[in-house]
Amino acid sequence: MPTRRPIAAALIALALFLAPVVLVAAPRGSAPRPEAPPIDGAPAFTRRAAPAMVALRVEAAPHAPSSATLGAERAGSAVIFDPAGYALTVSYLLLDAERLEVTLRDGRVVPARLVGLDLEVGLGVVKLAWPGPWPAAPLGDSTRIVSGDGAGTVGMSSAGDLVAVEAQVRAVQPYSAAWEYMLDRAFLVFPANPAFGGGALLDSAGAVVGITSLRIGDRPFSNLAIPIEKFLAARDELLAKGRVESRGVRPWLGVYTESVPGRGAMVLGVSPVGPAGPAGFRRGDLIVAVNGRAVASQEEFYARLWEGRIGVPVEVLVRRESGAQLLTVRPADRYRIFRTTDKE
Repeated sequence: MPTRRPIAAALIALALFLAPVVLVAAPRGSAPRPEAPPIDGAPAFTRRAAPAMVALRVEAAPHAPSSATLGAERAGSAVIFDPAGYALTVSYLLLDAERLEVTLRDGRVVPARLVGLDLEVGLGVVKLAWPGPWPAAPLGDSTRIVSGDGAGTVGMSSAGDLVAVEAQVRAVQPYSAAWEYMLDRAFLVFPANPAFGGGALLDSAGAVVGITSLRIGDRPFSNLAIPIEKFLAARDELLAKGRVESRGVRPWLGVYTESVPGRGAMVLGVSPVGPAGPAGFRRGDLIVAVNGRAVASQEEFYARLWEGRIGVPVEVLVRRESGAQLLTVRPADRYRIFRTTDKE
């Protein structure tokens, strides 16, 4: 069965590392030296990826659409995957980003820019401003990962310290979440790494096979990791255009839901910038049909919704204490609402 996560619990998990941070100016007058400090004390499984791990700090405008839920100041990890200085992390850290910087393991601070986001997958790319070549982590073949595989996860603390945890992939399965997000294949990794936002899941050879995104479940927690295959499938297009247009744009309502298996999807809230609020969606609505087709779960709701197109009205049948009501809403393009790239 797909794993589900109520929005309240998910936002609490994000808050663990989206803590306020202060961005400082990058040091001037010193030549960049991308070589990482010695990693003799790090676990053996991290040796290939550790030099490419950086701590990421992000600043969005206080009034930006995502700041109300994610905060204007955020911190997490990123992993450099290209000697030119391109680094991969999770998309929610980068939504509406206006100022970015990374902290190297030797303490130096390097400015970065937002290259692009893949909101459907949940990943984003930044580029370090200093010239390379930078140490790049090897990217492995995540399509071969099965339950029971593993080596560990590695992330960076806000202080720039390496945080490594020996871990195992406990499950390979679909995953759906409250914020109109669903993966057909995701990794559940145990035990959890506290530096999970943008950290790397490594295979037994030390190659990156996933990016850790969330802390899920109850104690003892697990991490959700996004398979690296999801990034590699559209890597060139994301770097060139700042988004993956060829996949097709998913209609977005800005509605947060929780699956009620066999009955539909329960509305937990609406985004202040999405079309769901003005269309009349309310907390407690049970979504039971989309365009006349019944939905029995959150997953079916997403599948029906994403069959449509941006701007084309969608009819959503909801059940309330007062009875059934048909709501008509015009889905939006999230990439036109949130800042997702610094490209003009």
